[in-house]
Amino acid sequence: MHLYIHIPFCLKKCNYCDFISYAGIPPREVRRYLAALAKESELVAARFRPGKISTLYLGGGTPTYLSGEELFGIIQGIRNIFGMEEEAEITVEANPGTLTPKKLELLRLAGVNRLSLGAQSFDDGLLKVMGRVHRVEDIYQAFRWAREAGFNNIGLDLIYGLPGQTLSQWEDTLDRALELYPEHLSTYALELSLDSPWGRKQKLGELLLPREEEVLSMYELARQKLKEAGFEHYEISNFARAGFQCRHNLSYWENRDYLGLGAAAASHWKGRRWQNKAILEDYCRTLEEGRLSVAEEEELDQRRSMEETLFLGLRLRKGVSLKEFKARFGEELLTMYGAEIERLVSLGLVEIKGERLVITEKGLPLANEVFLAFV
Repeated sequence: MHLYIHIPFCLKKCNYCDFISYAGIPPREVRRYLAALAKESELVAARFRPGKISTLYLGGGTPTYLSGEELFGIIQGIRNIFGMEEEAEITVEANPGTLTPKKLELLRLAGVNRLSLGAQSFDDGLLKVMGRVHRVEDIYQAFRWAREAGFNNIGLDLIYGLPGQTLSQWEDTLDRALELYPEHLSTYALELSLDSPWGRKQKLGELLLPREEEVLSMYELARQKLKEAGFEHYEISNFARAGFQCRHNLSYWENRDYLGLGAAAASHWKGRRWQNKAILEDYCRTLEEGRLSVAEEEELDQRRSMEETLFLGLRLRKGVSLKEFKARFGEELLTMYGAEIERLVSLGLVEIKGERLVITEKGLPLANEVFLAFV
């Protein structure tokens, strides 16, 4: 079973962020949220009886905004309520500016075996413009502390296509990230929504972003450098050393069932999808009344599940297995989507490799167009 826990707290909202997160929350409200989270864990375990956890992911927000003791308590509570498989992957997202040796030690004691550091850039000027609370020296320090605490599976998140960012700045960030020798790297192109400060500035024409061809050059540079450094490009934006793919995120891209706990957390379970209430007061109050805090839900018919399996699976470089698709849905992929696939093949965007449908090198930068063909 795959379980996600949302920790919606931050020291400060970043200029590009549109995730559900809150800054400046009083300690008593944090404690109230953690109590609601514990109650939700009990209700979800009793209702769905999902079995032991194979992957657990604490995301945010900034999970390491919490104290080491609070994080330890969350993970221990989850272990007691759901049970944990012996080889479970337990990931915690962390901001380099919110880590201490003691916090990392408590995370290790809790069983956390994968750390995802939100480095974002190795350029202090860009970090400041982004509104990040850390600086480059904090990344180095946090990484060193994590190694000393015993973490042998550390990922770095990086963003490219930032306002004013040049190709040479991006290359420097990649080089400095690789010098740390992480096990995993995620490289995300900046995407803005109107709910973020930068998104509002972009709409007003007040944000100078790199041109589309410059952003594409940054993506290609990342692919080239990480391949040369021995990383496997296993998903559009994700690279890993052998044996270090993120198992939790693979469950999303393979369109598997998962459960989500916390404000705004989403779940996908046995043909249903739902999302929790996003406002902290609403989320906490509902659980204090002994009810699950669901804001919206939907039933997924087979056609919708097939579409999602296709466009999520095509994010993976291994693509979608024709045999597994038939076993899962009782339908032939090439029959159900023959016209769409034929068109994409003719454009050189996808291809059949053995018994798998995969996105091509040409198709990678145009992935969104490929996905839309199946929706």
